[in-house]
Amino acid sequence: MREFIKSRWCEKGGIRELLIVSIPLILSASTTTVQHFIDRLFLSWYAPEALASSMTAGLFQFTLLSLFIGTAGYTSTLVAQYYGASRNEVIGSIVWQGVYISLLGGVFILATAPFSPYLFKLLGHPEIVAKFETEYYIYLSFGSFFGVYAAALSGYFSGQGKTVPIFLGNVMSAFVNLFLDYLLIFGNLGFPKLGVKGAAIATDIAFASICIYYLFLMSAPKYKEKANFYKNFFPQKNLMKKLVEFGFPNGIQFFMEMIGYSTFLLLVGSLETSSFSATTIAFNINNIAFMPLLGLGMGISVLVGQAMGERKAERAEKIAYSGSYLAYSYIFIVCSLYLIFPSFFINLFESENARSLDEIRKYCVILLRFVAFYTVFDTLNIIFSGTLRGAGDTKFLFKVISFMSVFVLIIPTYIAVHFFNAHIFTAWIILSAQV
Repeated sequence: MREFIKSRWCEKGGIRELLIVSIPLILSASTTTVQHFIDRLFLSWYAPEALASSMTAGLFQFTLLSLFIGTAGYTSTLVAQYYGASRNEVIGSIVWQGVYISLLGGVFILATAPFSPYLFKLLGHPEIVAKFETEYYIYLSFGSFFGVYAAALSGYFSGQGKTVPIFLGNVMSAFVNLFLDYLLIFGNLGFPKLGVKGAAIATDIAFASICIYYLFLMSAPKYKEKANFYKNFFPQKNLMKKLVEFGFPNGIQFFMEMIGYSTFLLLVGSLETSSFSATTIAFNINNIAFMPLLGLGMGISVLVGQAMGERKAERAEKIAYSGSYLAYSYIFIVCSLYLIFPSFFINLFESENARSLDEIRKYCVILLRFVAFYTVFDTLNIIFSGTLRGAGDTKFLFKVISFMSVFVLIIPTYIAVHFFNAHIFTAWIILSAQV
């Protein structure tokens, strides 16, 4: 056993190599999770309705944006493959194709902003919630370009296995976001009290700051000369075609996955307020476990992409196994905490309205058991999809995720809620089955 662990640790494609690349990505994802968690926490202290509205509007905006993030973010895998094949001169051009897609995404989201009041009114949410949802969505839309832009630029570093700059950028962005949240949500230090609008503005500025940070790093000689980033800014037909061919199915997969979860949240929102709030809190707590796993999945995708660029399929297989060992070791600890200490996580969302929290606590405790259950299977999905994405097989993932989202999650949940007046737990059973 000792020799097995030692060999698995040291070999090419082993745990050590995966950790070197993945730890900064895991920390980046964890930083982003903490950022969103505290963001929602501040809003829950501002007003209970602000928490639910920011979750719904933010998820809806991110769902639309996910198509472009998934497509532009595939620059990471293409950079990894060309880097593995020692074709560094192409790397800068690949990233620029992602930048053009981010421009398209930003324009698209801005174009949807004027229609948001009608959308949230149609959902039938309480008037104050719909008002907050509209405000949050509109102000968030102004910074949507930077969200996709950051995904494209980060691929320049992650694809080469240089993930520490990404971690440092996310830490900086998180501090910018949280400090501005403190100022703009509550009106501290002489700033106006903007509530959900302030939270959205803070997020926009934080995304813009990380883009500026990446561009500044790319101006450094060691990056500037290696990949000719600032010289290769023209559209390249062949590279754009390749990015769209493999990146667009990746974007569609991401989009369909988000459509499934967004629709689920909206359908649950038509149930009683306590059920909706409990689901919102459970989703936020779930991000604590989910985002670090996404960081590991990105690390797997990068190393598999490099291995495929080097034409070393056996190494790619070892990377997938190493990722499985790491992921399930982590998940065992997190899920145990959900089951043993659920009140610790739920109490973080306590506001002045303690009675309101007591009403949803009974739901939250049980929903965290659902989270612990389906996370075991979701972990396998992340490892599997990260491996296939790195290998360039995005079309299979797109087909499977699309089918599961529509026919196993959305349609059954809609039927259960609108035709059978299903309980919140029935909806969560359907969600768990889809995973």
